Amino acid sequence: MLQVRGLRKSYSGTEVVCGVSFSVAAGECYGLLGPNGAGKTTTLRCCLGLTGSDAGAIELAGLEIPTAARVARARTGVCPQFDNLDPDFTVAENLVVYGRYFGIARRTMLERVPRLLEFAGLEDKSAAALSTLSGGMKRRLTLARALVNDPQIIFLDEPTTGLDPQARHLIWDRLKGLRASGRTLILTTHFMDEAERLCDRVGIMDQGRLIAEDAPRRLISSQIEPHVVEVYGDGVQAFAAHVAPRFAQRVELSGETAFCYCREPAPLLEAMQGNAALRALSRAANLEDVFIKLTGHDIRD
Repeated sequence: MLQVRGLRKSYSGTEVVCGVSFSVAAGECYGLLGPNGAGKTTTLRCCLGLTGSDAGAIELAGLEIPTAARVARARTGVCPQFDNLDPDFTVAENLVVYGRYFGIARRTMLERVPRLLEFAGLEDKSAAALSTLSGGMKRRLTLARALVNDPQIIFLDEPTTGLDPQARHLIWDRLKGLRASGRTLILTTHFMDEAERLCDRVGIMDQGRLIAEDAPRRLISSQIEPHVVEVYGDGVQAFAAHVAPRFAQRVELSGETAFCYCREPAPLLEAMQGNAALRALSRAANLEDVFIKLTGHDIRD
């Protein structure tokens, strides 16, 4: 459904996408991950034909981009990072009016609205003003709006940013339903647990390059020791420097927390016995550990 080969894009002499290549199969959920400024948004804009590339080739829904970008976008759904619903329209009207961008007749849209509202869990909000909706409701409506043209491929830019845990789980449930129906999903997110739950494969970008790509569980097993012990409290710097390296394969100090990557956590936890100033959390390695290892601890603006 999407094939990107050797994509390059520069702004003011700075290359922000550096020869990126990846493909997404029909029915797959693919996550494009990376810190701020990694090149994710530019890559997706190029894929949709909204930004022209400097080099490389893109095919979206079997069509060459940017030559047939308008036709390809007509077959594509997009859920943007920020809700851009029209506050002057009701819930149902937002869907009907959006359908006009795709040339869908009003009668056809009126027939589709009940199904879309059911998908969003907003059956009883058809005539409601947007000002009466919660953030989670608006997000679900934005996701439903991306389906007005019955697309087979859907781009989702940070679909759960700013939502409470209950709303996030509702969105996840809807996305899993789309995937089960055979839709192709391309997802960007800063929530690694979200990517781990939803994505068949993920690609991690940093500084314009695709630096890793695989199924989440395979990335975790290939990049990180199976157990992580997070140690914090008074004296953690000394513990990380002198004690933890004897029991962990790798130790990283970030702020006031020492991340101890172990094949077996028991010896490290035993070494902490009697040190009441330190606390520990022992857990399995996850995709966030991979992300931090590959892209670093530094904050990106």
